[in-house]
Amino acid sequence: MIGLPDFPWDRLTPLKERAQEHPDGIVDLSVGTPVDPVPAVVRQALAEASDSPGYPLTYGTERLRAAAAGWLRRRHGVALDPANVLPLIGSKELVAWLPTLLGIGPGQRVILPELAYPTYDVGARLAGAEPYATDGLLALGPEAVPLVWVNSPSNPTGRVLPVDHLRKIVAWARERGAIVASDECYIELGWEEQPISILHPDVCGDSHEGLLAVHSLSKRSNLAGYRAGFMAGDPALIQRLLEVRKHAGMIMPAPVQSAMAVALDDDEHAEEQWARYAARRAVLRPALEAAGWKIEHSTAGLYLWASNGTDCWEQVRALADKGILVAPGDFYGKAGEAHIRIAVTASDERISAAVRRLQ
Repeated sequence: MIGLPDFPWDRLTPLKERAQEHPDGIVDLSVGTPVDPVPAVVRQALAEASDSPGYPLTYGTERLRAAAAGWLRRRHGVALDPANVLPLIGSKELVAWLPTLLGIGPGQRVILPELAYPTYDVGARLAGAEPYATDGLLALGPEAVPLVWVNSPSNPTGRVLPVDHLRKIVAWARERGAIVASDECYIELGWEEQPISILHPDVCGDSHEGLLAVHSLSKRSNLAGYRAGFMAGDPALIQRLLEVRKHAGMIMPAPVQSAMAVALDDDEHAEEQWARYAARRAVLRPALEAAGWKIEHSTAGLYLWASNGTDCWEQVRALADKGILVAPGDFYGKAGEAHIRIAVTASDERISAAVRRLQ
């Protein structure tokens, strides 16, 4: 059996129970799960495609791939052939299985950010490889590594990687034959800074060689329950991964493919959702700061990365006593031991409740 860590959120159960004891109920800001409605145009598309008795395509429909490529071009300045898009059963699936799908194994390192979503680490372990967390990638010297994960905007910190830094990572990886996989599922949620894709020409020039960008509609379109994501990039890598995924039966349901294409074509609902999150963030952040928390990074994405200078679990307990549940920073690595991650995905009513309790 592969040695995997305990599922982090299971450790929060006692504190969740404590927060639930609040007379006005829990305000759960511990996970970034959407609470707002699925857009009507998306639900309609799903319903219209529901009579789908045959097997769908692992590669996705041409309609879906064209919608994904169109969204990348329209919203993020990335010119991409629709042939170089591959649907995913949610982006987490790809994060967990990419090292295995690429044939990475024992004796090889998978590089991930020092503070990172735990599934990067799990994915390396599932493949039998060594997860190696560092923000000092460019100082590693000539070491050969098969895969480097980057995540901008970051989960948990909301940090945006500058163009120059991303360009250096791409150059470093290409010199060593490494693949760079960029998790960009929060890319449309820029606040004080606007994120940029690894596939943008300002980052990678006129070639996507060795690069994969991973995208999700969970945050943009409230489609976490649909498991709707895609990857795009290097044509050779996309075709290589497609062949493995065909064998493994990694197929997005046909009705979800139809709904996802409509969601990618429609910017209006995404802008409305952006405004909802902006409004929640605008009231929650100053309330936390007034209550003694310092917010660091958090210039994009769905989270506030905060610290009051004490141990992360002490901070979680203090907020649980107020009926507010947040995630301890050490879920994301040792470097997070003095921080907490606070999601802005609760309803307006629950965010308002949190603000009142912090006062």
